[in-house]
Amino acid sequence: MQYWLFKSEPNTWSWQQQLDKAPDCEEWDGVRNYQARNNMRQMQVGDLGFFYHSLKEKAVVGIVEVCTLAHPDSTTDDPRWECVDVRAVESLPNPVTLAMCKADARLKDMVLVNNSRLSVQPVTAAEWQVVKELGGLT
Repeated sequence: MQYWLFKSEPNTWSWQQQLDKAPDCEEWDGVRNYQARNNMRQMQVGDLGFFYHSLKEKAVVGIVEVCTLAHPDSTTDDPRWECVDVRAVESLPNPVTLAMCKADARLKDMVLVNNSRLSVQPVTAAEWQVVKELGGLT
């Protein structure tokens, strides 16, 4: 299993909207960055990801599961852009902010800490456990 982080602006697609969609899957569409697209191409069904609210909140707020392999993004006719579908798994009892991640030495190499602009990014198994712990999940 691989781990990921999916960033979303809460005014565009929020964690609450993702929760409201459950147990159905929702297309993670609109990604127009090659590195983020390539990350989605590496995903397997069952991989888990953190749902991250960007902009003002800047916090991991939930966990999603990848439901489909990469496929054409329905929001464009441009064949270069693909996406996966995800479904909500659970909320973090305590949001984990970007500041918290930057302050924790165990996360010093995390992509989020070093490249917070990338919208879909990998998370190592060790980082996954640390963020879950900070968020109140065991």
